[in-house]
Amino acid sequence: MLGLIIAVALTTFLGVALLLLLLGGKSAVGTRLAQVATVAAPGEHAEGAVEPSEMLGKALGVLAPIRKMLGMTGDSDVTRRLGLAGFREPVHTDIYYGVKLLAPVAGAAVAAFFIKESTLFWFFALGSLGFFGPELWLGHAITKRREQIRLSLPDALDLLVICMEAGLGMDQALIRVGQELRISHPQLSEEFLLINLEQRAGKPRVDAWRNMADRTGLEVVRAFVNMLVQTERFGTPISRSLGHFADALRLKRRQQAEEQAAKTTIKMIFPLVLFIFPSMFIVLLGPALIAISKSMGDLFS
Repeated sequence: MLGLIIAVALTTFLGVALLLLLLGGKSAVGTRLAQVATVAAPGEHAEGAVEPSEMLGKALGVLAPIRKMLGMTGDSDVTRRLGLAGFREPVHTDIYYGVKLLAPVAGAAVAAFFIKESTLFWFFALGSLGFFGPELWLGHAITKRREQIRLSLPDALDLLVICMEAGLGMDQALIRVGQELRISHPQLSEEFLLINLEQRAGKPRVDAWRNMADRTGLEVVRAFVNMLVQTERFGTPISRSLGHFADALRLKRRQQAEEQAAKTTIKMIFPLVLFIFPSMFIVLLGPALIAISKSMGDLFS
């Protein structure tokens, strides 16, 4: 049992540590985007500092020949999914492939050297876990980021309305909202700053908005972008449209919460029947059954 615990711990450490460093590199991307869009404070970043993700990418560069032999290079679908999770640098793709290559080897090594019973079973089990673990983690990261963007969009729209009613243009309002949401909603702040960077690079405003919808993959963001395109095309007051859209999003979010709350009644049936009711029966009927059995025993004796 102790060997199994050690094996699971080592596999978890070797398979997840690199992904944690990858998560640490994500905040650095948002920080650099914010520094490009705004004036950074003096001494905020040390010049020439090397990020952990870059160091890890260089360390995993030795695995490039093996990855090429196994066909783990240049997959556009993996790059797109990493972008949906918020990891857009080339080094993040190298780290992902490195983790996917090393994690099965680490799991198989742990099973071979530390597990004495059912070694063959744990060899394949931990190896499969190490191979499919990065895929599962990436899917969870994409879902989590989409949910965070969806929940933060109404607040961002309210700030946009306030900024535009104060006299700012759409582009300046996006920059301002991206700065204000940097701490509370970093995912949406990063998307707004990316829109600003694309427009500064010469991309049309409508194309930059549509790219944000493609990056997030959310239907609500696509509806938001379509609303912005329509107001841009027909010249309607954008602040009023944003206000109505924010109210509609907030109403939809409230309805979804009420729907989830209504489902709890059905979901509570299974734990009640399987766990709570048997315990109540034992507590309530147990003493009575014991007393009846004693009385029946004394009667027959």
